[in-house]
Amino acid sequence: MTLADGWSRKFSEPIELPNGRRLVTLRDAIAWLAKSVPASEHSAHEVQLAAYCVTEAAASNGPMVFARIAVLRAINRHKPHHWGKRKLKRDQ
Repeated sequence: MTLADGWSRKFSEPIELPNGRRLVTLRDAIAWLAKSVPASEHSAHEVQLAAYCVTEAAASNGPMVFARIAVLRAINRHKPHHWGKRKLKRDQ
């Protein structure tokens, strides 16, 4: 597989963006990261990880699931997460 072919690899399910657009291929994902993420946030951990995972999936036939998860985390980097310390009945 050449690098040009690698960027054409498709996600198992397209990634839905908040504006309704969809990221179908690795090329779509890396283009979205480059164009839609403000330059001031390019050094953010989530954005760097997404760029790395997408590039690895394209260049080295890396796992698509890691690229998908990383892109989803980059998209939702400003939303608060809901996981944390679990409240047990005895602690209430």
